[in-house]
Amino acid sequence: MTPWPHLAGAAVLLAALSTATSAAPPTLELTLAHTPDGLALDWPNQGPGVAYSVQTRSEWGADLWLLPTAPVPWPLPAPPWLVPTPLARQQFFRVLAVPAAERGKLLRSEFKRTLSALEINFLLQLLELPLTVPGGVRLYQLVYETVDPWGARSQASAGLILPENPTRPLPLLSYQHGTLVRKTDAPSTFTGTEFYLGVVMAATGYAAVLPDLLGLGESPGLHPYHHARSTATASVDALRAARTQCARMACALSSQLFLVGYSHGGHSTLALQRELETYHSDEFAVTAAAPMAGAYDLSGVTAEDLLSGRPVPNPYYSAYLLAAYQAVYGFAPSWAAILSPPYDTQVPPLFNGQTSGGQINAALPAAVTQALAPAFLEAFRNQPNHPLRAALRDNDLYSWTPRAPVRLYHCRGDQDVPFANSQVAQAGFAARGVTVPLLDLDPTADHGACFLPSILDARAWFDSMRD
Repeated sequence: MTPWPHLAGAAVLLAALSTATSAAPPTLELTLAHTPDGLALDWPNQGPGVAYSVQTRSEWGADLWLLPTAPVPWPLPAPPWLVPTPLARQQFFRVLAVPAAERGKLLRSEFKRTLSALEINFLLQLLELPLTVPGGVRLYQLVYETVDPWGARSQASAGLILPENPTRPLPLLSYQHGTLVRKTDAPSTFTGTEFYLGVVMAATGYAAVLPDLLGLGESPGLHPYHHARSTATASVDALRAARTQCARMACALSSQLFLVGYSHGGHSTLALQRELETYHSDEFAVTAAAPMAGAYDLSGVTAEDLLSGRPVPNPYYSAYLLAAYQAVYGFAPSWAAILSPPYDTQVPPLFNGQTSGGQINAALPAAVTQALAPAFLEAFRNQPNHPLRAALRDNDLYSWTPRAPVRLYHCRGDQDVPFANSQVAQAGFAARGVTVPLLDLDPTADHGACFLPSILDARAWFDSMRD
C-alpha cells in the first residue's frame, strides 16, 4: 500500500482490490497514474463478466466504506477511475470486483390477468375512493437483471400495468411503493390494495411500472430498506425491462416519464429522480416527480426523532432501517452491539421476508430507544460521525439539484415520518436555486390519511402535463 501525500495536501492510501462474493478475496495492487484527464485510480482488469465498484473512506479502520460523492458510473465496466480532485482530506480507496450485470435485461414476463373497467370501478367504490376509470387494464409481472447494493449482478421484479386498448403512445409512470417487509406483498404479486394506484393510472392512459425493489417479490435476500442507490438502480432497470416488454407487445410509449411514491416510496422517488438525472438523462427524461411523505433527512430529522424516545405508531420502521443498514454497511460488529436483550436475538430473525410489520411491531417497544443497547444509544446520540449516522447521511436526499419539476407532498399531522423531512428537502433545493413547492393538503391528517389527497392532486398535476 502506497501513500500519496501530494494530492492537494491530502494523503491518499490505496487499499487492495477485493471480490465482494469471496470469503478470502485475492488482493491486487491499486495504483494512481497521471493521465491527460487527471489522476486515475487503476487496477488489473479481471476480464469479461466482471464489474467494479470504487469505495472510499477517510479513516482506515473506523469509517464506513461508501461510494464516492462525485458523480461516477456505478458499477464501472473496467478500470481506470478518475479520482475527483482536489481532495479535501485524507482518503482511502478500495475496489470491489463483482459479477457484471446486463442491467434491465428482461429475464421473463408473465401475464397475470385483466381487470375490466367494471371491476376496477366496483373495487374503487368498495375502497371508498372518489375515482372512476374509463377502461380496463392488463397486469404483467416482469423479472429482470439488476445490481445489488455492492454492484453485483442480481435480479428483481416489477409489476407492469397497461391499458387494454391504448389508442396513442403511453407516458411511462413509475410508482414507488411504501414500506413492505413480506416478499409476497410486493406490487408485482397484485395483492393488497397499493397496486391499485398503478391500475388507476394505467386505466387513464399511462404505462404504470411498479418496481418491487431488491429483496421483495422475485428478488433474493433482505430488502435494503431506504438504501437510496440500490433502490434507484433497481427502479431504473425496472423501467428498462418495462420498455422491452412494451416493445415486444408493440405498445407504443411516448417520451414522457412521471415519478410518484409515498412514504418509503417518497424517498425512493427522489432517489430515482436523482439517479436518472445524474446518470441516465440521455436514456430517460423525467417529466415531473411527486415524492410524498418521505424521510429525506435521515441523518438529521429522522435520527433526532428516533433519539427523542417518543412512542411511534410503527416502531418496526426503525428496526427495519437498522437491519437493512447493518446488512449493507456493517456499521456494528454484531446485533448484540445494537440492541439490548432480548431484542438482539428476537428481532433480527423477524426480517425474514415472511413476517408482517404488525408482528414485528408487537416484538418491539413503541419507543425504539428502549430496545437499543445503552452504549450504542449513547454513542449514536453523542458522536456526529457515528457509523450509523454516516450510513444515514449516505442516504439523505436533499443535497442535489433536481432538473425536472418536483412537488413535495406531506401533512403536518404525520406521526410516522416527521413533516420536517420535507421542509429540509425543500430548503436544500432552494439553497441550490430550485423552487420546489411543499403541499400540505390536510394539516390534520396522519400518515395514512395524507395519502389519498396527495395522490389525487399529483394525478391531476401529471394529467395537466401529458402530451
